[in-house]
Amino acid sequence: MINPSLYQVNTRVWLNQISQKLGDRATLDDIPDNELDQIANMGFDWVYFLGVWQTGIMGREISRGNPDWRKEAIELFGDEFQEDYICGSCFAVTGYHIHKNLGDNEAILRLRDRLHQRGLKLMLDFVPNHTAPDHPWVETNSDFYIQGTQADIEREPHNYIQVELPAGSKIFAHGRDPYFPGWSDTLQLNYGNPKLQEAILAELFNVAHLCDGVRCDMAMLILPNIFENTWGIPMEPFWSDAISRIKQQYPYFIFMAEVYWNLEWELQQLGFDYTYDKRLYDRLHQQQTIPVREHLYADLDFQSKLARFIENHDEPRANATFPPRVHQAAAILTYFTPGLRFFHQGQLQGWSQKISMHLCYAPQERTVPKLERFYHQLLDCLALDIVREGNWQLLECVAAWEGNLTWNNFICFVWEGKDERLLLITVNYASYQGQCYVHLPFESLRGERYRLQDLMNDVSYDRLGDKLISRGLYLDVPAWGYHVFDIS
Repeated sequence: MINPSLYQVNTRVWLNQISQKLGDRATLDDIPDNELDQIANMGFDWVYFLGVWQTGIMGREISRGNPDWRKEAIELFGDEFQEDYICGSCFAVTGYHIHKNLGDNEAILRLRDRLHQRGLKLMLDFVPNHTAPDHPWVETNSDFYIQGTQADIEREPHNYIQVELPAGSKIFAHGRDPYFPGWSDTLQLNYGNPKLQEAILAELFNVAHLCDGVRCDMAMLILPNIFENTWGIPMEPFWSDAISRIKQQYPYFIFMAEVYWNLEWELQQLGFDYTYDKRLYDRLHQQQTIPVREHLYADLDFQSKLARFIENHDEPRANATFPPRVHQAAAILTYFTPGLRFFHQGQLQGWSQKISMHLCYAPQERTVPKLERFYHQLLDCLALDIVREGNWQLLECVAAWEGNLTWNNFICFVWEGKDERLLLITVNYASYQGQCYVHLPFESLRGERYRLQDLMNDVSYDRLGDKLISRGLYLDVPAWGYHVFDIS
């Protein structure tokens, strides 16, 4: 697939919503066909089912006992809060088999088949850095984990935990990002142990049997230099060999990395098909036009492997973070660039409440009709062959007249199709009106008159091709304004 679109669903929350409609516990088999049809009809290629793996009692109790997580849940639900709404993080995994409340492995295979019938592929989670504290390995293979001392737990109580085992108590390190305290509902795996790496690869093969791709949680944490800097333990490289071996058996299997710290390129070189583009998100969120444009100067081989988003399960809801007009402009810039287009359940409806990964329920939210219409128009555009398979090019903007510096707030680029069709995207990513000329360096435009039909707004303009080449297209656009011109 070239420039595919992915739709992420919160599986546990979604199935509990279906359960309430059915009056009985819903499993993966109970997801209505018409819901899957709707996802397919919107033009998506992938559905990412978040949080399908088995979790344990310890993770759930830690989540319920954490005062910050509990406060967050109570504030979300208010007087309607119930204890069982907190079910534990879906990233505190006790086993890579489908959670007993959701069905079983046969159910996920049936779901995958239903998706395939609609031209959709299935993505699931893989959490390589840590497990739940009650994972079976804690008893059977405690050497798979990084262990600590009494001095460690006294010095860093937030990063270590004492676990009672049949053979006696042991101190284990929590899984963590080196820049933050440990995740208290996890234990850190020890990639310095070759047997652990073999066991993780075996788990990855089990997952690959069930789906078409994985989103690898915090994938950069098990790069050898990151791991050794965090834990002081050397390790052999994992990702390149693991990805290669999986693809030998499953050639079309896809790996997407959650990755930060400017390590996207490194993980792409190790075999990841897609890597998170958090830098674009941050720059759009900070409303920084020039850094956004500079980000889009990157080589297309790199950009085509970026997963672009303006919200996901980790980030706040876009409708709560971006003011309405900024939201639409940011979405245009995000999803019309090359790479994987990553959408989140509820984003299309304009939901604004972020659902913690420790929750299995969510409050009902109303749809924002204007935003829903915007996203359906956007998805219609993204379904066009030119945006999926065409050639993308960033364009040069210049001042509309001497002394007018607003040209620098424009970001413009074009998709060129095989039949020389052009789709021109222009955005004034600023809080005030701006003007510029955007050059269209396409000799095929000469000698003809062209209609510029905006696919996102009900406007059109007629222009001479010679002038589009020589002087450029004049733009006068309001704050956060945009156009998606089909040039014909």
